[in-house]
Amino acid sequence: YLLLNSHFFCLVKNEMGLIIFVLCAYVLKTAAGHCKWAEVLKDLEQIKTSKDIDVSLYTANTDEDNECQEPVMRCFFLEIKVILQECLIKNCSKTQDVLNIWKNGNARFGNNMLNSTSSAKCKECEEYEEKSFTEFIQSFVKVIQKECK
Repeated sequence: YLLLNSHFFCLVKNEMGLIIFVLCAYVLKTAAGHCKWAEVLKDLEQIKTSKDIDVSLYTANTDEDNECQEPVMRCFFLEIKVILQECLIKNCSKTQDVLNIWKNGNARFGNNMLNSTSSAKCKECEEYEEKSFTEFIQSFVKVIQKECK
């Protein structure tokens, strides 16, 4: 313990050691602040202008109660699966981006994407209004941005 303690203080006393210590702390803080949905957001930006995708999708409200945020996110990802099926049938130009969104969603939720437990006050996906693809993407982006704050 004393040996480690003395090495740490020697490192901090040394100007280069102090710089390294501060940089390491900054890198750890930045990594911890990285939003887990950043990759999904990037792919949503890629598909939002697609002319190949013409579907109506259940679109959750962006202002749902915080208690319902996880079910809202699950709903958006379930509708992404609908888009993926549509793209596979029509051979859309953005199929890979849609697949990436689906895979990243599964990775974030784990294997229980479909097994959501929510409070009784949270709506089921099918209870939301059906909206155009463009409106769906805009709402999905807003929900992810809210999650990343």
